[in-house]
Amino acid sequence: MDPLSGAGPRRARGRLGAASPGARAAAAPWARFSAWLECVCVVTFDLELGQALELVYPSDFRLTDKEKSSICYLSFPDSHSGCLGDTQFSFRIRQCGRQKSPWHAEDWHYNSGAPVSLQREPAHYFGYVYFRQVKDSSVKRGYFQKSLVLVSRLPFVRLFQALLSLIAPEYFDKLAPCLEAVCSEIDQWPAPMPGQTLNLPVMGVVLQVHVPSRVDRPEHSPPKQCSHENLLPAPVVLTSVHELDLFRCFQPVLTHVQTLWELMLLGEPLVVLAPSPAMSSEMVLALISCLQPLKFCCDYRPYFTIHDSEFKEFTTRTQAPPNVVLGVTNPFFIKTLQHWPHILRVGEPKMSGDLPKQVKLKKPSRLKTLDTKPGLYTTYSAHLHRDKALLKRLLKGLQKKRPWDTQTALLRRHLLELTQSFIIPLEHYMASLMPLQKSITPWKTPPQIRPFRQDDFLRSLEHAGPQLTCILKGDWLGLYRRFFKSPHFDGWYRQRHKEMAQKLEALHLEAICEANIETWMKDKSEVEVVDLVLKLREKLVQAQGHQLPVKEAALQRAQLHIETVIGSLPKDLQAVLCPP
Repeated sequence: MDPLSGAGPRRARGRLGAASPGARAAAAPWARFSAWLECVCVVTFDLELGQALELVYPSDFRLTDKEKSSICYLSFPDSHSGCLGDTQFSFRIRQCGRQKSPWHAEDWHYNSGAPVSLQREPAHYFGYVYFRQVKDSSVKRGYFQKSLVLVSRLPFVRLFQALLSLIAPEYFDKLAPCLEAVCSEIDQWPAPMPGQTLNLPVMGVVLQVHVPSRVDRPEHSPPKQCSHENLLPAPVVLTSVHELDLFRCFQPVLTHVQTLWELMLLGEPLVVLAPSPAMSSEMVLALISCLQPLKFCCDYRPYFTIHDSEFKEFTTRTQAPPNVVLGVTNPFFIKTLQHWPHILRVGEPKMSGDLPKQVKLKKPSRLKTLDTKPGLYTTYSAHLHRDKALLKRLLKGLQKKRPWDTQTALLRRHLLELTQSFIIPLEHYMASLMPLQKSITPWKTPPQIRPFRQDDFLRSLEHAGPQLTCILKGDWLGLYRRFFKSPHFDGWYRQRHKEMAQKLEALHLEAICEANIETWMKDKSEVEVVDLVLKLREKLVQAQGHQLPVKEAALQRAQLHIETVIGSLPKDLQAVLCPP
């Protein structure tokens, strides 16, 4: 493996060539590149070593040995896939070097405005792969085999696939100089800011993308070309940085989309066995996207192999299967993961009449041979009835040759409305636990958020349940009861409770700012006055660190209050609170 990418702690980024630590710190090189990518890797096949890391750019980006090994094995299809020509897929691995890099502290700039499902990964890397395997008589093995891999913490699969389709073919022809030039171009890109439409020039092409924001409408229209910029050449407009063609991905499982949605909602362990890494990774990412706008809080691996460092952890029979969605291509996993409760096997896409051939629901006991037929092998019974009207509309669309993006929009809207119908009652109940604003007074500790009582919530469903926004019938109560035991309820509740606690602190700070501070100080001891100064300063630090949603005017009033209070104290105390 390439010595330039040697293991060690994450480093302050440097240029492709050598540079002194002082120069790096001053110039902050690769800062713009880092906003999009961690590094670019080239993986090749070595007759003696097998898959080997040939190059890493920037050359001083540090990957641990475990990360390098994972990237090498996951960047090549396994021998069962038989991928000839060019193929694209993606994977996701754990970060092993736990030291946070300096630029990670800036994540909140992006994360605070991004939808929760599109925030930067704090503990995982995405690998976006462009693999080429072609006959080549000049190579001992008879084949040219190489992968170009973009490593990022952003889940922008569509953008990075488009980028790879531009740079990988050129790189395979021209090699290193081309890659260095592309990295330098990316280092000139503006940082991804939620809500903005950006023009990203690379290799003579301008990619125009809209970076999603949490205030966007769920079905955001594609970015419009900026009229004030006379761009030459005309930009290639990407309709989304992350959304896959959902209808194409779900073709073989359309009749089970709702069952799969429930399995994702409940965080159930699921194996997707597909013929190729491209199909496995797309199916896993499509399944994960089913829950938007809810954040997927479980682990998932779009492409996973027997060489992965977590192989033993995921395949052990000494404990229950973890809450993971695994995408695999090696039929060996059917035997190894036979104890998992849900296995989805999909075959090569085949059309049967107008509707793609659908996989059947089968009992896991039939998973015994390596040539197991396509199917959803599970004993799970869906809580909600199947939406037959949706299937009819999709089938009618096929018959009328409706464009696939229209079919995808129908399917995506259905899943979005299903998730929203499920979450809205939870949001309403959670909001009712917030103390009334009139109960927040300046000089008392703010009241506590009331506890979430599952029985109270379930009783509220009778008059404020999902039936108000969703026509689907079924055992909604049973679905909520199982949801309460899932990682997704825990993740959703923690996030909402944190946001409400911050709002409570912000309202309390605003109440203090609106109060008459001189009147309050009249009958207070020096200890009480000093205590107020310290508490106000703590709240200001929180607010200025963007942890509290407070307006700038309120922050200025709080600072004036602090100065007024300190000015009323004896000189010796003033010197302690405001040292020179």
